[in-house]
Amino acid sequence: MWAGRFQKTLDQKADDFNSSIRFDHRMYAQDIQGSMAHAAMLGRQGILPQAEVDKIIDGLESILRDLNEGKLAFDMQAEDIHMFIEAELTKRIGEAGKRLHTARSRNDQVAVDIRLYLRDEAEEIVSLVKDAAWAIVEQAEQNAEVIASGYTHLQRAQPISFGHHLMAYAMMLLRDIGRIEDAVKRMNVSPLGSCALAGTTYPTDRAFTAQKLGFDGVMQNSIDGVSDRDFCVELMSAFAILMMHLSRLSEEIVLWSSWEFKFVELDDSYTTGSSIMPQKKNPDMAELIRGKTGRVYGDLMALLTTLKGLPLAYNKDMQEDKEAIFDCIDTVKMCLEVLAPMVRTMKVLGANTYRAAQKGFINATDLADYLAKKGMPFRSAYKIVGQIVAECIEKELVLDTFPLNEYRKYSELFEEDLYNEISLETCVNKRNSEGGASPKSVLGQVEWVKKELTK
Repeated sequence: MWAGRFQKTLDQKADDFNSSIRFDHRMYAQDIQGSMAHAAMLGRQGILPQAEVDKIIDGLESILRDLNEGKLAFDMQAEDIHMFIEAELTKRIGEAGKRLHTARSRNDQVAVDIRLYLRDEAEEIVSLVKDAAWAIVEQAEQNAEVIASGYTHLQRAQPISFGHHLMAYAMMLLRDIGRIEDAVKRMNVSPLGSCALAGTTYPTDRAFTAQKLGFDGVMQNSIDGVSDRDFCVELMSAFAILMMHLSRLSEEIVLWSSWEFKFVELDDSYTTGSSIMPQKKNPDMAELIRGKTGRVYGDLMALLTTLKGLPLAYNKDMQEDKEAIFDCIDTVKMCLEVLAPMVRTMKVLGANTYRAAQKGFINATDLADYLAKKGMPFRSAYKIVGQIVAECIEKELVLDTFPLNEYRKYSELFEEDLYNEISLETCVNKRNSEGGASPKSVLGQVEWVKKELTK
């Protein structure tokens, strides 16, 4: 490709080191898509004869078809996907194939390829996130009335429904979808026509190629068009946040499925056994999602570190963007494809969540509210309830079984109705504030998320 300037061929090891075909070949469809739009523009502007443009486009279409059908293999001796396509095109149509690169550089070519590729992948990931959110919503709807403990500091805190807990994750995933879609909006501008860095002397029509490729506009500065990968960083940041949410849910599934909690039973299809312990049923899929989160974080940090010291415009360091973003995408997709069915087939053990809630004094706040509603200052009520809890622990009782005559030693405001007020069912059902834990509220959240997911 650069034989005119060089007297020696590239050392084989250096050539292998420099080559990117082994990983960037996955962008072949986007590379051909961008090239066809570029060729159409060259013909439209009279830069190339239309007859040659037609040959170029026909040749590119035949290459795409053969690659899709497996009739054409990638040449791993090519430097990158761009040179492979160009060489194959020239082999098929002759000299016209060498004219395709008129008014274009590999710098703007790869920049447009990766934007097209990430746009396609982001759309698929959004679909997978929605499927995961649907799985969570379905479980939440089925378990809207299942009493469970809400936790802070991993200590039982207040009574909620299991469905309410799950819906928190559904809300997180909705925001993840929004972040991904926002990143795509900023990414969806065309760098094609920026050329190496300074634009071109040919009378190109960048708006035409942008429209052909489904972009919302063009990059307004040609140096910026080829020298930044902030759109990769932003999308990877959104993916990292998504993985953080998946990891938190996975961590809870690991805890919930342990014998110490036993709040859920995972389907056999999403667990593994032990090579020596026949009783084991391990939540390996959840653990792997939790573990692969660190991998996605690493991909993000790798790209940030690669970009942080680069002068403008293009530098070969930027070739490192693809392996990081490709690995990030592959990992996110793999995790989502496993998480959704794992959650969907998960069995919630409501009797166990109820028993755990009974033993945690999680209705203590409601008991303090009972006194406060009768006129006692909340801080005074808080202190009294704390003393009652301490006595219950000493006598191995719970608030529901602590005798009324013992309650009245602490305050004459306690009456028989307190037991109804502090029952777990009452505690949950009365939490009807917007976004609260009551079954009515949870089902309202379910309907709201369903509408958001179907927009």
